[in-house]
Amino acid sequence: MNKSPYRRAICAAATMAAAALILPSAPAHADDERVAALFHNMAEPFFVFMNRELQDEAKKLKVKLSVVDGQASSPKQSADVSNALTRGVDGIIIAPTDARAMAYAINEVLDDKVPLLTVDRRVEGAKQQVPHVGADNVAGGRKMAEWVIQKFPDGARIVFLTGQPGSSSAIDRAKGVHEAFAKAGPQYQIVAEQTANWARDQGLTVTLNILTSLSGMPPQVIVSANDDMALGAAEAIQSSGLSNLGIQVLGYDASPDALKKVRDGEMAATVEQSPGRQIRTALQMLVANMRQQTAMQSAAIEPILITKANLSEAARFSEVK
Repeated sequence: MNKSPYRRAICAAATMAAAALILPSAPAHADDERVAALFHNMAEPFFVFMNRELQDEAKKLKVKLSVVDGQASSPKQSADVSNALTRGVDGIIIAPTDARAMAYAINEVLDDKVPLLTVDRRVEGAKQQVPHVGADNVAGGRKMAEWVIQKFPDGARIVFLTGQPGSSSAIDRAKGVHEAFAKAGPQYQIVAEQTANWARDQGLTVTLNILTSLSGMPPQVIVSANDDMALGAAEAIQSSGLSNLGIQVLGYDASPDALKKVRDGEMAATVEQSPGRQIRTALQMLVANMRQQTAMQSAAIEPILITKANLSEAARFSEVK
């Protein structure tokens, strides 16, 4: 796509500024770099907490931060990328709504040579690899399945609530879950699998429908790709009058609401993926690149399965009331 004269002028100025950085007399940036953080959906508690951690780290590092809510829309988020480039930013952190749909917008950033990395969710199909900071979601999905295998050594009937289609975190968690159950054997049956799009209300509705369809043959376990859907599933079990069956519910995110359910025995487990550590690491890497031209490298954070036995290992345990 041809750039407008205005955009070409911005690129030319950026190129001259970058060239000036290599001169011996050019001082390193001190502070006030402009960073755009483009989040998938600020309605999700995960990103609300991540943003809070980001704001704190930005103050420490003295960067000017603008945060934009993608509202779970790839077209909206693509426009957010273009707007950030037009306004002029020194670096971008993005949590892409869809792994592939954002490739074209990411290529715009790469063409403009603006430092960029992804957090929590990766991008696929861009013209070059983009550094990524996030939890190892395949390992996280595997840990949920392994808990089920240990708890039910003779096999189990499982409902699997998946995340938003196209999201790299949903894809990876599903991969970990499926691989672990396949390895364990056919006695572990996923009797229903459906997305609830990361949302608590959809987790409730979807689970109610599944429990109705499985009347007489209820599942022993509900594995959910995030906590909001798991919380909806727990509510569905209660409202269906099935609490006495001991259906185990597992989530992912270690949110305060889920940790409380784990503490009180209404959920079996959740997965800690350290959103604060993810975003702080991402911003630190970006700032080091902008100020010292330090190369950015992808970083995978090992998730932790949280049960009642190790609740204190959850990053947000102090928020549980």
